[in-house]
Amino acid sequence: MRKIVIAGISAFIVSMSAASAAPVTWTTWTSASGGTAGSIGVTYAGPAVSVVNNYPSYTPTTTFADGTIVDNGPSPSNNILQIMGGNANLQTLTFSQAVVNPVFAIWSLGQGGIDASFDFTQTPTFIAGGPNAEYQGTSITVDGNSVHGREANGTVMFQGTFSSISWTNPTFENWYGFDVGFQSVAAVPEPATWGMMILGFAGLGFLAYRRRNQGTALAAA
Repeated sequence: MRKIVIAGISAFIVSMSAASAAPVTWTTWTSASGGTAGSIGVTYAGPAVSVVNNYPSYTPTTTFADGTIVDNGPSPSNNILQIMGGNANLQTLTFSQAVVNPVFAIWSLGQGGIDASFDFTQTPTFIAGGPNAEYQGTSITVDGNSVHGREANGTVMFQGTFSSISWTNPTFENWYGFDVGFQSVAAVPEPATWGMMILGFAGLGFLAYRRRNQGTALAAA
């Protein structure tokens, strides 16, 4: 009985943690406070300037997607959230349901002589970068939790499951912007799965109770 219970719990944990590669679903911004990415609502809290429609080109595509980890970058129809930075305000994106491996595309970060940055509270992984089609420039660079650039394009990924992403933009620059997407939505256990988990944990608790009582009885004898 004990082996069956443990095997069931282990199988559930493995199935919940397994991630599968998939194209990125990017957010389409409808206002400076949010948008949608597929069926997921994305809200933004922070000092945004505005939503810019059908701009930029998000090209070259290789500056936003490496074709291996991230299959596709955003498109002009996703729009872009325009920001300028220059403050210590914490900015937060919140997903209506937890997502797996969110990706963050940054366009035109910084400019000649001005190194602007996104200082995240989570640790990003560099995926792709390079000069943008509109102003040329360089690639973003990742240093710990900070992403820097001087007229830079690029995409970073936050590996794992997230309900929100937060950062600050301490350097003023006119202007840069971003979009956010994800590879998949975190699985929500079905009622039957929760029942199996509860039964499993109850079984483990009962076995521990029996062992404790048997040990007490032997000590008394």
